[in-house]
Amino acid sequence: MITPIKLAFLLLFITTTATAAPAAKRSRRNYLFTPHAKAVAGVCTVILTNTSLCCKTLKHVPTDDPIELIRALAAATESSVKRSVTFLSEIKPKHKSNATAAAAIYSCEKNLNYALEDFTEFWNATGKDVKTLAHNYFTCKKTLMSIMGYHWTCLDDIDDKNLLWEVETGISVGKNLSSNTFDVFNGLKAIFKTFGIKVKLNEEDTSPQPPPLSNYYY
Repeated sequence: MITPIKLAFLLLFITTTATAAPAAKRSRRNYLFTPHAKAVAGVCTVILTNTSLCCKTLKHVPTDDPIELIRALAAATESSVKRSVTFLSEIKPKHKSNATAAAAIYSCEKNLNYALEDFTEFWNATGKDVKTLAHNYFTCKKTLMSIMGYHWTCLDDIDDKNLLWEVETGISVGKNLSSNTFDVFNGLKAIFKTFGIKVKLNEEDTSPQPPPLSNYYY
């Protein structure tokens, strides 16, 4: 029976050996038995779809600490979303003569900028230690779901098939990493159990709430 962690190891093996020379293949096979490879697999195994992007992203992060690997995945997601915004800015000039396409690109760019704003709340919620992350667990998940949603909304606004392909290709890494990061946080209980991290995850919303309506009336 192939367990999720075995599957993550298999995907990690495939992505690191597919195009390698024989000597490099032997070296990379050895990597699979290192604490780092096991830590990466333990984090990425909870992803519901293909784990290869997560494994490739975390392979070169120089730590075996699962909490730091999780943070590194979120940081890579934020960087990829920034590159997606840059990509959209760069393709706007060639579509400016088509009002519909230009509007769709502008809308997508706006959505991804909203996603970047959400990262500010996300990093505030995760804090500097695992206790803060655990206390704000629900808020972290909620914010990551919002970031993921902005990517889907971005694509939903595009009707032209050629433009859709161009934009989806350009933002695909950020889109897929945002989904991966949400899956990792959604599966944090399983990850903590795998690594023996004994911290209770708070399922209540701790994000700042607006003041009650009564405050606006005299």
